[in-house]
Amino acid sequence: MKDAIGGYFGLDIPEGDGHPYNDAFKYQSARAAFYALLLAVKPERVWMPRYICNSMLAPLYKADIEICFYEIKQDFSIADDIVLQKNDLLLYVNYFGIYEQNQQNLLENYNSEQIIFDHSQAFFTPPKKCLATIYSPRKFFGVPDGGLLITDVNMPIPEKQDEASYDRSLHLLKRFADSPEAGYQNFQRSESSLESFEPLRMSNLTERLLGGIDYQKVKKIRNRNFLYLHDQLKDRNKIVIDSDSIDGPMVYPFLQSDSDLKTHLITNRIFVSTYWPECLDRPGVTKAEVKLVQTLLPLPCDHRYDISDLTNILKIMKVN
Repeated sequence: MKDAIGGYFGLDIPEGDGHPYNDAFKYQSARAAFYALLLAVKPERVWMPRYICNSMLAPLYKADIEICFYEIKQDFSIADDIVLQKNDLLLYVNYFGIYEQNQQNLLENYNSEQIIFDHSQAFFTPPKKCLATIYSPRKFFGVPDGGLLITDVNMPIPEKQDEASYDRSLHLLKRFADSPEAGYQNFQRSESSLESFEPLRMSNLTERLLGGIDYQKVKKIRNRNFLYLHDQLKDRNKIVIDSDSIDGPMVYPFLQSDSDLKTHLITNRIFVSTYWPECLDRPGVTKAEVKLVQTLLPLPCDHRYDISDLTNILKIMKVN
């Protein structure tokens, strides 16, 4: 349809430098991107980390593909006893966006064409030479939806485009105009609406929003904030972090032993997530995975915040 001229204004979205991954296939969500890949490649089995969200398992169930769970070690590397058969794939999550070296190790030990990297938590980590890399922009930016797939696989382009982005945008507007609490139920409804992952082309709204972001500025602020928190918390953190290799990380992962600290932070309006309690119900769950669910604090360190905000987090945590 030809664009109309005149009438009322829409959102004024500034022009940015464009998308950092121009060669990506663009879908309505990361799980839709994953499902589209599965339909194209048709593996018999996919090795998945037990420590992962249900949303990334749903495409495998729908495609009737066998799931083999593996455990992750304390350094978030994978168990070293996995043997990939000819028609197997292995998906590895770059947790928090700080485990690029683990990815390099996987590429050295396995056939790269059997490896999928999940960068839902690692937007700024460039894709590797592997079967596919998946990104979830809404984990990093104020966009209602969207998923990116980078692969050399000959992927069909979905005939239909996602036209529901505006229905998923109310929480973004409410947080901007009011508070995160005011839009939380809308956020939950927005997330639920993405449970349908039949592949659709990314919406015009999301693509336009992503095109207006200053990605270099965002990455610089995230790196600064992460390093500040790490300098204050590294001696107490049970996760060993190579701070020299960070590249716009999603959060600062602080693993500690106080199971009440998360509640204390949330009570003080420092909203930290609990990653994937559903993994506790999976066969063979390890003590390490239980500990991650129960005591990991993914502390905000993104580009919305400055050092004074982070100092406030530490004060509430009684670090300084």
